[in-house]
Amino acid sequence: MPGGFGTLDELMEILTLVQTEKFHKKMTIVIYGKEFWDKVINFQAFVDYRVISPSDLKLFKFVDTPQEAFEYLKSELHKSYVKTK
Repeated sequence: MPGGFGTLDELMEILTLVQTEKFHKKMTIVIYGKEFWDKVINFQAFVDYRVISPSDLKLFKFVDTPQEAFEYLKSELHKSYVKTK
């Protein structure tokens, strides 16, 4: 959700933990409100300045509606945790 310094701090902390593989299980990260976050953080600039890898942009997904978030989370959770025969 759009937010201030606290939200930004929490987002960067969780992205760092996922990037450095500190979790034992896959963590799906959804960032709500692409227009807001594109104005606040230029993630592509991190890649351009080589402070993150292009693949790091795949650690999260922007969504703009609750339905889009739900469908993405459902899909990712199914891929990660539902075993098929």
